[in-house]
Amino acid sequence: MNEQAVRRVGGWSIPLVATLLTAYPPSRLAAQDPGPILDRASAAYQAVTTLSADFVQIVVNPLVGTPDTTRGRLYQQGPSRFAMRFTEPRGDRLVADGRWFWLYTPSTTPGQVIRTAIPAAGPTGPNLIGQFVERPRERYQARYVGVDTLDPVPADVVALVPNDGDAPYTEAVIWVDRTDGLLRRIEITERSGQRRVVILRNLAVNAAVSRREFTFSPPAGLRVVDQ
Repeated sequence: MNEQAVRRVGGWSIPLVATLLTAYPPSRLAAQDPGPILDRASAAYQAVTTLSADFVQIVVNPLVGTPDTTRGRLYQQGPSRFAMRFTEPRGDRLVADGRWFWLYTPSTTPGQVIRTAIPAAGPTGPNLIGQFVERPRERYQARYVGVDTLDPVPADVVALVPNDGDAPYTEAVIWVDRTDGLLRRIEITERSGQRRVVILRNLAVNAAVSRREFTFSPPAGLRVVDQ
């Protein structure tokens, strides 16, 4: 997989699919305990069976410099089914079907798909959102950053440093919607130094999601590369 392919899909792989920074301007407030905010986000997530949202993803690779922006629709069902269907670049897909994680990027590497087994547990599974709100008090050192407004929803901003030294990122910053407790924005600093932001809009919670979003059948002639 060449460097352009890594950039166009934001460097997604199994260690990073669960981790989807740009400068952000939340208001700096007096020190506040982030625990209750994380509890609210965790409770909101526990009530979610399916989630879909429009996404914008921005990746800044320090070796390249120019931000790479992609867009599309994101889908989540349970802990092991996840998908990103890209409209920019059109045709690219990331699919976790419960057993395999498929990385298909015809915009940069036509003729092949990368397939990786999904681990049964741990921080490298395909659960993009859940990893930040499942048992967050025990998994992270949390710091309250401030309050921000996202189109025009107010959100509490919390910085998380993972206690697990094997996590593929050194810090994550999450925006927790003050009205429903859902995550609206995630910013990640990966161990490689690459920075990633995922912005979610038009969220649909517990609505029907077609099973086809979580399936991938390699077209005839497509080379499957196992990793």
